[in-house]
Amino acid sequence: MALAIQAPAKLNRFLAVLGRRADGFHELELVTTVLEGVAELTDQLDGEPAARLSLEISGPTGQGLVADETNLVLRAWRQLERVADRPLPARLRLEKHIPHGAGLGGGSSDAAAVLRLGNRLFDLGLEDQALLILASELGSDVPLFLLGGTVLGLDRGERVFPLSPVALEPLLIVHPGLHVSTPAVYRALQEVGYPDPEPLPSLPEGAAPPWRNDLTEAALKVCPELVGVRQALLATGGEPLLCGSGSCWAARYDSVTRRDATAESLRTSHPSWRVWAV
Repeated sequence: MALAIQAPAKLNRFLAVLGRRADGFHELELVTTVLEGVAELTDQLDGEPAARLSLEISGPTGQGLVADETNLVLRAWRQLERVADRPLPARLRLEKHIPHGAGLGGGSSDAAAVLRLGNRLFDLGLEDQALLILASELGSDVPLFLLGGTVLGLDRGERVFPLSPVALEPLLIVHPGLHVSTPAVYRALQEVGYPDPEPLPSLPEGAAPPWRNDLTEAALKVCPELVGVRQALLATGGEPLLCGSGSCWAARYDSVTRRDATAESLRTSHPSWRVWAV
């Protein structure tokens, strides 16, 4: 029996850095929406029982990814084997569409898909809380993909709570073909200075969170080329927001018509950029 699991991208709509912890990590508060239903920003993981464990990677953004034990997909699978206390031999196939190092959570989403797929494929009977614990051990962004929808993340981002759905404005997500190292961005926070620790304000039910990312200046320090992307989006009348630690930008518009016209214009003026309407 083969199973297929969708692994969508995510958008951090609010990201506050509240300080640095004693363990070297940063205290965060995030509001994140999982971009379900955007086919061009969704990876797919297929799996079936086999004689041994293997991973094949394909897809338009799979080039350069290595299917070895450092890959988050196989690390997540080993976590399942540890909990099950037995080998779980399977043939896994990952079709990549989410760009790597873009701030869209592709690797974390893949890891969450692995946990769901392995649990079902081998009938492990792991409940949601057990999967969330495994997810938090794999990475701060992994648990939010198990919840889906709009999620509040606390601590390093790994302590997650579902929020009421909050509609997205007409958006463009732009990937300029750059790769930004998340650890480098967090290190750069010390150079550019920590922002004022302003947590998420109280919001009425269903209200959109502030459009904010406290990692922006640190990311621009690490990758100055991102400034030109932001300027291009501002010139179109969009309101740009860095996606996570970069390198994608999200820009919201006051109408679908303006968003779609901007998408066509950017594809012409910047043919090396990838542009998605959300």
